[in-house]
Amino acid sequence: MPGQEPLYERIYRMVSLIPRGKVATYGQIADLVGGCTARMVGYAMAALKSGSHPAVPWQRVINAQGRVSIHGDGFGNALQRSILESEGVVFDARGRVDFMHFGWPGPDEPY
Repeated sequence: MPGQEPLYERIYRMVSLIPRGKVATYGQIADLVGGCTARMVGYAMAALKSGSHPAVPWQRVINAQGRVSIHGDGFGNALQRSILESEGVVFDARGRVDFMHFGWPGPDEPY
């Protein structure tokens, strides 16, 4: 649609709503934003490495298994987990987050 906000910007705006100490899945963000897939959300998060949107808390988006997805360089996933742990997110012995405790239910207001 003409004048519609670009997809990545819509994704970034949604991810920016995830509060400290909570996580969302790639698929959840895709569903909330609409018109995209979990993979597209992953691509948008990967594009943040350029530093173009420093306020977007990319670390708060994890996979549907409750794990940090492996990043291409191998260091990003350790960094992501470390940042999440510093925000109070707890991982179990299998490296998973309990969505019942740390999952973000979505925005308070309609998106």
